[in-house]
Amino acid sequence: MLLINENGLYFPDPREQDDEGLIACGGDLSPERLIFAYSVGIFPWYDPEDPILWWSPNPRLVLFPQELKVARSMRPYFNQQKFSFSINKSFRKVMLSCAAADRKQQEGGTWIGKDIIEAYAELHKMGYAHSVEVWDVSGNLVGGLYGIAIGKVFFGESMFSEVSNASKFGFISLVRKLAEWDFELIDCQQETKHLASLGARAVSRNDFMEMLEKWTIEQASPDAFRLLTT
Repeated sequence: MLLINENGLYFPDPREQDDEGLIACGGDLSPERLIFAYSVGIFPWYDPEDPILWWSPNPRLVLFPQELKVARSMRPYFNQQKFSFSINKSFRKVMLSCAAADRKQQEGGTWIGKDIIEAYAELHKMGYAHSVEVWDVSGNLVGGLYGIAIGKVFFGESMFSEVSNASKFGFISLVRKLAEWDFELIDCQQETKHLASLGARAVSRNDFMEMLEKWTIEQASPDAFRLLTT
């Protein structure tokens, strides 16, 4: 594992690392480093009290928007408008809610620390990081997710749900919009049953990086990720 400093944006080639995918340690969370890391298939994931760790696991869980699967049990949530969703309406609140959900799942710990929140909030201002919010009929924020968009690739980071199926509703709504906006790929990072049930599947790290080389430099629809409420 390479120890990197804050000078330069070098990372080892993920294709030359083991399948666990720990690529490097150290550096910073500058916008330039984060954008470069995502574009070559690397993301930060670490405990807030530890040095920054950079990962690129093999295989990689991805979802092609055209392969989205919507279970019959989810249809009433859309047909009966049990939820509504918005995009980029409350980015920081979504991140804080994801951090709180992570604490619940990890017995008081979360990888979404203050430095992560501030770094991604800066990416949000720059137009790279985006949030999806899910609202109940009373206007309460009950679910959501956030991630990074580069070219025609959306890199999902974290999601939360305060009520049953809220995060799934938000994810499905986002994927449908990504398909409209000409996105080719959604990076789901590591496999979960939740995402697999929605059509996500594993691809090799080599294949994933070939997709990034092609699709992160292509332009999605100019309408992508404009402030949206529906």
